[in-house]
Amino acid sequence: MALSRSRQWWIFIRIPRILFAKFLLWAMGWKYNYKIDRNVKQAIITVAPHTSNWDFILGRICYNALDIRVRFLIKKESFIFPFSIILRMWGGLPVDRKNPGNLKEMLAKKFDRYEEFMLGITPEGTRKPNPRWKKGFYKIAMDANVPLALTYLDYKKKYAEVGKLVYPTGDYSADMKIIDEHFAQVTPKNPKGYVRPKY
Repeated sequence: MALSRSRQWWIFIRIPRILFAKFLLWAMGWKYNYKIDRNVKQAIITVAPHTSNWDFILGRICYNALDIRVRFLIKKESFIFPFSIILRMWGGLPVDRKNPGNLKEMLAKKFDRYEEFMLGITPEGTRKPNPRWKKGFYKIAMDANVPLALTYLDYKKKYAEVGKLVYPTGDYSADMKIIDEHFAQVTPKNPKGYVRPKY
């Protein structure tokens, strides 16, 4: 993506991280691609299928190799020192599950504040088979007026992609059909842990 000015200053920290991530993926036999227009600086990184904890680890390595700063939501109880430092470095954003009402407002401020803001969300909300995806990812994209960047890890092909952009139209069913078809051919880590969404 086109980097914000603030990130351009951190080139000496980013380069070693990028090279190390690229080496790890090469050693594991994985390929990866970023197919989005580099001028797109804000989006909901919509990740599916999600069937294993390895998705987060491997995804994190791919983001580093592609030099993408992806934020993700995690319950605030996990932000305990010193782990909170690591979580924030990885892009973690604390969320109060007991008071989710302020989530939209908090994220709206993030999108307004940061020129470059990519938010990673797994719509399934669980690593178990779940045809009822949580609609939060779609509502956030609508409210923030940003696209959904469909992202996946294909374990059979050993291929990761941040690819197709879907701009929410407000017709959830029609948009979900496009999203569903995009992910339908992906082989997850645990194939039995994924079922296609119902919409």
